Amino acid sequence: MPPRVFLIIVLFSLFGACSRRPPEGMVAIPAGEFIMGTDEVDESNFAAEQGIVKPWFVDEGPSHKIFLPLYYIDQHEVTNAEYAEYVLTEKVSPPPYWEKGRYPQGGDNLPVVMISWEEAQGYCRSKEGHLPSEAEWEKAARGTDGRPYPWGVEFDIQKVNVGGSSQSLKPVGSYAAGKSPYEVFDMIGNAWEWTADWYQPYPGSKHKSKDYGRRIKVLRGNSWSSIGHFPEEIHGELVKHHSTVTFRLFAPPDATINDVGFRCVRPS
Repeated sequence: MPPRVFLIIVLFSLFGACSRRPPEGMVAIPAGEFIMGTDEVDESNFAAEQGIVKPWFVDEGPSHKIFLPLYYIDQHEVTNAEYAEYVLTEKVSPPPYWEKGRYPQGGDNLPVVMISWEEAQGYCRSKEGHLPSEAEWEKAARGTDGRPYPWGVEFDIQKVNVGGSSQSLKPVGSYAAGKSPYEVFDMIGNAWEWTADWYQPYPGSKHKSKDYGRRIKVLRGNSWSSIGHFPEEIHGELVKHHSTVTFRLFAPPDATINDVGFRCVRPS
């Protein structure tokens, strides 16, 4: 792209970000480049030694710069109350954990979970949006400086609902100290989040996987649930890595999982 054209696009997008208010409940992610992925390597082979099937970092790189135009993303994960309005309006099936079509009492502001990929995409379409691509999700989570966590470079369990520390979902926005540079909440923790993308290698990746292809969708952001029974120190290291903004999990698009939710994006 010629430099002059690139500059015009950036200035136009930035002007749009300043002159237009984001849709209700969303925040603007300004146009520009950001660093996606990581070049880190698990040199000590720590994950494999703990029996983790997927080696750390192998599908998270190489790091690369991506330009994204201005877009908007939900400030919070979609809640039970928000999804209930959609169920009522569009006459779609409620999640399986709701009883008689109603979410559990007191769960208004908890993230809705056990929603399949297609159901999540349907909700986003009803809001004139779509599920975020991995790139859209990651930029909203980390900003432009390549940080590994939304709040900075050091992991802090007090800033996130991950690894079984709370034993349950929490109301969206409960961990304000863990918000991203763009004021987006719970990008790490509470619920894993569906993205729009199939699980594929990044450009330039040398990693081969039988799971790559158009069978499973990428999940991002870790969740409240425990990752298994490990000694405390090892468990802490596993939670720390799974909580980076570059970590990729995946699931079949028809899966309904009790710690998987979503949020939506809208183009400018």
